[in-house]
Amino acid sequence: MMEYKEFKALANQIRRDVIEYSYKTKSTHIASNFSIIEILTALYFEQINISPKSKFDDNRDKFILSKGHACLSLYIILEKLGFISKETLNRFSVNDGSLEHHPRRMLEMGIEVSSGSLGHGLSVAAGMALAAKMDNRSSNVYVLMSDGEVNEGSVWEAALFAGHHGFDNLVAIVDYNKMQALGETKDVINLGSLAEKFRSFGWSAVDIDGHNHAEIMDTFNKLPFERGKPNVIISNSVKGKGVSFMEMNLLWHYRTPDDEEYKLALDELNRQL
Repeated sequence: MMEYKEFKALANQIRRDVIEYSYKTKSTHIASNFSIIEILTALYFEQINISPKSKFDDNRDKFILSKGHACLSLYIILEKLGFISKETLNRFSVNDGSLEHHPRRMLEMGIEVSSGSLGHGLSVAAGMALAAKMDNRSSNVYVLMSDGEVNEGSVWEAALFAGHHGFDNLVAIVDYNKMQALGETKDVINLGSLAEKFRSFGWSAVDIDGHNHAEIMDTFNKLPFERGKPNVIISNSVKGKGVSFMEMNLLWHYRTPDDEEYKLALDELNRQL
């Protein structure tokens, strides 16, 4: 496991990169990216069994970013790991560039599934988990969803299917940042205890602090939580985590930083090093 200071510095750098690219390209969804950076960092740098050399290997683990609007942090991580070139990343959100505001399936760049139409990721992941079981592969399938996304009925159809078939090679992560596009999650559709809901569908569920490196890794190290049950991690997080004026502020689901906000955000992140 990475040392805490190393992990914190890496997550901080990814946040600064998100600010840089968002400012340069006038892109949105900064807060949605910030709530998942620790989870993505731990997953890609310490947990998932995939590398640029194994991206076409049938036995590789698979990851689906179902909340595709938060793709910028994923692109940055894929570049740091060598899936994507710096030149390609620098053409994020520009005409004729490969990297769009929602992921498009490009296995050569480590992107397994086109996503962003919310509610589809868990269904696709369940199909991949079924295929792995049928082919006797030891690989796991990870899918990261937003809490607003679990308002979709298709999520619960997939949850029933996965629970019925006992896909213990399936790991769903719900970014429970308590906010979505139009307001607080509790006011749009109150989700209550997601862990209890998933358990009632035959899943093994845990709640964690989605920004605590040690807790994230301790949870990953316990997978599968129970043999014969799919796994769900409820990642309690802060939308906009890391920049005080963005934290739990709905505007940063949509806003891009102006010159002053760009400087303030970078200054605050730099002080955290």
